[in-house]
Amino acid sequence: MILAIETSCDDTCAAVVHRGEILSNVISSQAASHAAFGGVVPEIASRHHLELINPIVEAALAEADTSLEDLDAIAVTRGPGLIGALLVGVSSAKALAAARRLPMVEVDHLHGHVAANFLEPDPLEPPFLCLIASGGHTLLAGVREKDHFDVLGQTLDDAAGEALDKAARVLGLPYPGGPEIQRISADGDPAAFRFPVAMTREKGLDFSFSGLKTAMVYAARDVGADLDLRRADLAASFQAAVVGQLTAKLGRALDASTWPAVALGGGVAANTLLRERVGEICDERGITLKLVPPTLCTDNAAMIGAAAEHLVPAPHPEYLSWDARV
Repeated sequence: MILAIETSCDDTCAAVVHRGEILSNVISSQAASHAAFGGVVPEIASRHHLELINPIVEAALAEADTSLEDLDAIAVTRGPGLIGALLVGVSSAKALAAARRLPMVEVDHLHGHVAANFLEPDPLEPPFLCLIASGGHTLLAGVREKDHFDVLGQTLDDAAGEALDKAARVLGLPYPGGPEIQRISADGDPAAFRFPVAMTREKGLDFSFSGLKTAMVYAARDVGADLDLRRADLAASFQAAVVGQLTAKLGRALDASTWPAVALGGGVAANTLLRERVGEICDERGITLKLVPPTLCTDNAAMIGAAAEHLVPAPHPEYLSWDARV
């Protein structure tokens, strides 16, 4: 029985996981607090975590109908993420674990996104290829064991989710931008604007989205007074370019090695177009596609608990010297 805590960015999360089963998964989003700024403000995120961490942990324990006395270990995201936000989670987890002399498990946030696929009711067993795309990270992970993964390719600059958020700001859409881009794209023409699909001709599996963001700024400027009329077309074309790069590199990774299954992780993995295109790739190749629920795509603590079940816990008092890792 593991209590897991996740505070790597702007969501305060706690969950109780037992042998792959989610007994509770409580998420408190700060999106409304950061909307006025068009993105996450680290100091505001940290202060909200301080206010919310105790009630969120209490809610997770209550929903799981359990208590600290019933736990076998505490798990926490130690990094990567916003340093102030991570420190709140790590400090809280150390205090809870130390109070009862429980062992503690440090979890890499990206390993958590991979491990979301291990959870019931339909767990995916390795080996599989996992595409992780979020506001802070974009990478291809080769998963052959449950306790680690190999980075096959990663973004050289900006993440896919960050690019979508930036495009939304340029288009005058509210934060978070990814869901807004998807929403208005439904009324747009994805072929209306020719945005660059970066690095598709490169032999490697790395990603780049900085040039695509710049192209959106120029395209919106050129449209000028007609922005209101062309907003949906710009959004649809930009979304198609982001998904195009993600799927191009995914296809190249599948060409380079044999993978019986593909999984998606991270907030951008909830994007409908991305799910459809990856589904088509898997159907063409006759391989399994694992799609976790949208609540397990975005930041959550259940995925941290899932990863912790396959890692070696540190005994008390070894973990008292731990710090957050950016």
